[in-house]
Amino acid sequence: MVHLIKPRKQISSSSGPEPSLPIKLFASGLYTGYVPAASGTLGSAIAVAFYFIPGFESPFILGFVLLLVFGLGIKASSIMEKRYGHDPAEVTIDEVVGMWITLFFLPKTILVVLAAFFVFRFFDIVKPFPARELDKMHGGFGIMMDDVVAGIYANITMQIFLLIPFFNGLLLR
Repeated sequence: MVHLIKPRKQISSSSGPEPSLPIKLFASGLYTGYVPAASGTLGSAIAVAFYFIPGFESPFILGFVLLLVFGLGIKASSIMEKRYGHDPAEVTIDEVVGMWITLFFLPKTILVVLAAFFVFRFFDIVKPFPARELDKMHGGFGIMMDDVVAGIYANITMQIFLLIPFFNGLLLR
């Protein structure tokens, strides 16, 4: 069953230690993970906001930032999972990384980015193979990887759309 809104786990005294403020800030995508509904969508929107910083779309810059945030995201997500439970809604850094993968090597136009946003959200929610299996893994690697897979599927889909003259003409106005 597909869940559009992840339920929040009740925190008990037996939960893991409280993550530090910098870990919370980073892992929650600038606190988008603490918004009660649609935190993944907001995390994806934060990724888009960063993407619109001039020069951020450069494959060298985006590639470096992607690798750095992915690596740090694994560690931060693991810490958050100990406190909030398996793949917590509070963690949205995975959506940030997945969205940036979606945008990698795409033209930086508003319509392309908007279409990519919706395509990524679709794949992130539906979780096609192997994303669903990775989503079941415990730890930061599983938390991050299902969104990496969704981002790869979304990027491939967008690249194919841009090869089709109708969509190319529509998105690259």
